[in-house]
Amino acid sequence: MIQPSGNLKDRILVMTGGSRGIGRAIALRAAAEGARIAILAKTREPHPVLPGTIDSVAREIRALGAEALPLAVDIRAVDAVESAIAQVVSEWGGVDLLVNNASAISLTGTEDTPAKRFDLLWSVNVRGTYVTTRAALPHLVRSKNPHILTLSPPPSLEPVWYEKHLAYTLSKMGMSLCVLGWSREFAPLGIAVNALWPKTVIATQALTMLGGLVKPGNCRTPDIVADAAIEILKRPARETTGRFFIDEEVLTEAGMRDFSRYALDPSQPLYPDLFLKGMPKGDPAPGGASQ
Repeated sequence: MIQPSGNLKDRILVMTGGSRGIGRAIALRAAAEGARIAILAKTREPHPVLPGTIDSVAREIRALGAEALPLAVDIRAVDAVESAIAQVVSEWGGVDLLVNNASAISLTGTEDTPAKRFDLLWSVNVRGTYVTTRAALPHLVRSKNPHILTLSPPPSLEPVWYEKHLAYTLSKMGMSLCVLGWSREFAPLGIAVNALWPKTVIATQALTMLGGLVKPGNCRTPDIVADAAIEILKRPARETTGRFFIDEEVLTEAGMRDFSRYALDPSQPLYPDLFLKGMPKGDPAPGGASQ
């Protein structure tokens, strides 16, 4: 069993895209460990369809007895990101943990993906991850156990993952290549840089984009990704970097054997998520529902 370095009490975590789904789950799980959570996301006003805002998540965090700092930020805007990080540092004194969770999704082929949509995917997923990490870097350097965790898949050149939604796959693999490069670049600084991806489709609002191909009963809850993220963020940074973690594998290493608690319907088979090594060749599982 992996021995964690301790809990996250008073650690300062910057979470992008934390207003719903996996980001919200990680934020709440870290708050339960005593971390202080800065939520960087666009949603301040309630969405007509998608539940959750930075303020509603902040209230949930505070209800757990933890501190929350909701910041309305579009990570495509460099000045806004840098200002938000500066505000976190001004109020709390630094940054210990960065989770790059914000991500745009479009499961469309080339003909149905105009340049504007391509630019959105690239600017949020790759550029946004880059901009946020760069802004946090000077402060992470001063942390005793700094971690950068990005929600992106293991890198792959398998054509099957690019065939049906090239633009989206390019953007997610771009995030993963950032992890690959930063893990080496930041290693002398003692900053852990890792990625995390789910083994199965996660039940979030993104399921609606799959047109009913995957039913919620064949999914797990975001809690499994959140629990895996916390296990990673607790590890000693200098001993845990450059890894492309899969949620179930992380929790297995931590000693867990029964994962039924995460299934929406334990009697139903689970649907494998996209981009995982070792999956059968041919048509991949519908992807992106883990955002």
